[in-house]
Amino acid sequence: MYKRVRFWLVIGGLAVALVLHRAWLCSHQREPYPLLLPRGFPELPPAPTDNRMTVAGVALGKSLFNDKRLSADGSLSCASCHRPERAFTDDKRNSIGVSGRPLARNTPSLYNVAWNTAGFFWDGGSASLESQAYGSITDRHEMGASLHLVIARLKADPYYVRAFARAFGDTIRSQRIVQALAQYQRSLVSAGSRYDRYRSGHNDAFTAKERDGLAMFNRYCRSCHAGELFTDHSFHNNGLDVLFVDTADEQLRQGRYRISFDLTDLGRYKTPSLRNVAITAPYMHDGRFSTLAEVLEHYRNGVRYSNTLSDRLVNGGKTGIPVTREQADAIQAFLLTLTDEKSQEKALRSIKKGNRGQHARYGAR
Repeated sequence: MYKRVRFWLVIGGLAVALVLHRAWLCSHQREPYPLLLPRGFPELPPAPTDNRMTVAGVALGKSLFNDKRLSADGSLSCASCHRPERAFTDDKRNSIGVSGRPLARNTPSLYNVAWNTAGFFWDGGSASLESQAYGSITDRHEMGASLHLVIARLKADPYYVRAFARAFGDTIRSQRIVQALAQYQRSLVSAGSRYDRYRSGHNDAFTAKERDGLAMFNRYCRSCHAGELFTDHSFHNNGLDVLFVDTADEQLRQGRYRISFDLTDLGRYKTPSLRNVAITAPYMHDGRFSTLAEVLEHYRNGVRYSNTLSDRLVNGGKTGIPVTREQADAIQAFLLTLTDEKSQEKALRSIKKGNRGQHARYGAR
């Protein structure tokens, strides 16, 4: 009799524990991620209804972002090219993927992508962060992985089995992998630069030259690098080339035309944000300029005319922006104030605290 009672007590205790565990999973899964709206930023566009940001989802996405098992040979993670210490870019003109050949385009920053409403990649070819992740993982020249292989590797790791259950109440599936990656990327916010301090009323945050540079920037650059995000999320031909006939690499050198097949989009690329621009060199969609000085000199004297050149770069019948070298130097001084050192330090601390993916010893499986 006593043994029977004890048996049912144990069974009952296990059942209660299971119910409590499931309740904890559900409550943790529903805990929203506290993404705060920085001062002056536009309202945050709603996340996809099937992928609201949660604390568990962002944590899982960070692990996946830094895990080299998402690449075919286990040699690259997302963070290999999107490095936190460089505002989630790298220092290469063109990154090298698993195929060993340079990619056709420069690595863009991931800060403030939650506000992106015009598609991803330089030509806007991906409609969402979720679909963008599919492209990067499976592209033969980038990470080159089979989704079946990635899923098998992650399922072999008890950490990920638990993490996916916490984040989604689900098993490991490709949809959940890209959703977690998207949640993490949406959590990357940069709004703590000296510029932001100046905007909040601390006039001593800027030198006289930096204030002059801001005035010049507002006059000549704001039409494209608009608002507190420093981008209009649109596409422009900024006079880098004259001809756009190179159709190699799936027409990656033809700009937005590759997606729209509209001839007026030839040579048009997405306006990048200028936040943290001092640490995201090299510049332009193909990384052709190594320094900010080269970029500014291009806009002063190097803009090349073509039929799709932005009319914002034609002034008085001449191409380019009519600023003196001294004014260009002032603009450059202002651009240096857009570096968000606090966000850089936060991102690095987060990685050093033991991000499982980046430091895992599993390699390719």
